[in-house]
Amino acid sequence: MSVAAGRLVAAPLPRRRGLARRAALVVAVVVGVLLALLVATAIGPIPTPLGDVLAALGGSLRGEIPTGTDALVLTVRLPRVLVAALVGAALAVSGVVMQALFRNPLAEPGIIGVSSGAAVGAVTAIVAGAAATAWWMLPLAAFVGALAATLAVQAIAQLAGGAPSTLVLMGIAINALLGAVVAAVLANASEASDVQRVMFWLNGDLTARTWGDAAVAAGPVLVCVALLCVTGPVLNLFTLSEEQASATGVNVPFARHGLLAIAALATAAAVCVTGVISFVGLVVPHLVRLLAGADHRRLLPLSAAVGAVFLVLADVGARMLFDPIVLQTGTVTALIGAPALMLLVLRRRRVAA
Repeated sequence: MSVAAGRLVAAPLPRRRGLARRAALVVAVVVGVLLALLVATAIGPIPTPLGDVLAALGGSLRGEIPTGTDALVLTVRLPRVLVAALVGAALAVSGVVMQALFRNPLAEPGIIGVSSGAAVGAVTAIVAGAAATAWWMLPLAAFVGALAATLAVQAIAQLAGGAPSTLVLMGIAINALLGAVVAAVLANASEASDVQRVMFWLNGDLTARTWGDAAVAAGPVLVCVALLCVTGPVLNLFTLSEEQASATGVNVPFARHGLLAIAALATAAAVCVTGVISFVGLVVPHLVRLLAGADHRRLLPLSAAVGAVFLVLADVGARMLFDPIVLQTGTVTALIGAPALMLLVLRRRRVAA
């Protein structure tokens, strides 16, 4: 009797330890993200002590009108930092989903035409002059273009059978087609300033982001990232094989297209306010896998957090690395992401050998 009682008491201990470790990890991740946001808000050509940043945030919560340093923190830096965190989280989580669904380590959010569609919408709005009529016209045009391209890829791929390889091929074809459209629109732009603005947008940047931009991105990104973060068990099955997923009762076509649609919506909401930012959705999932393993139940939320911190810090680098020269955020992510991807590839080859 005593032995049985001892077993009943001892059995839950490993589970409790596991829950405690997961809780500690969640707390550490949340604290890390918040700390990165505060530090990034404090850093700039005019350094702001963390105490002043916290005081500005407290004053905003009390409804005080910001002036001086408070205005710098609340109206210039904080919207930019929050947009960076939202976009980084969206791109990283979308990258995890694409890599799992296509079982391809090189898959990234733009593989199904999201970024190219956004580029066509943004370029058309800029060259046609619509972007100058209202601040929201440019993100709206980019968002509509991204969703239209994604729907076109999925519809055409579905007609051809809807297999993952077909989706990839359709995405490559649509990306090439839309790239040609962007080039044609640029070649016929009448104003050199429009061409410069287009090139600036195509490389991705967070300069002069406002609370309006944060509001445009926040709703779709937060909802889509939250939905994707609970799909870890399904993505684990997709990583094994579609046959395994189907054998456990998953409606494979519905799940694949639904997850792709949610990831595409998150990506569209992200790139429509920043332009095309590369490597976040490709590199961050691989870095998180090295630290936390391939279980998507952990990989998805951790990738969201690391993606947010990565893009926030990359944007700080863009602002401060060569001060007073300001780089585009997309340039910094490429400078960091390309060597990181090379190192990951070399590491995989050494492990395989």
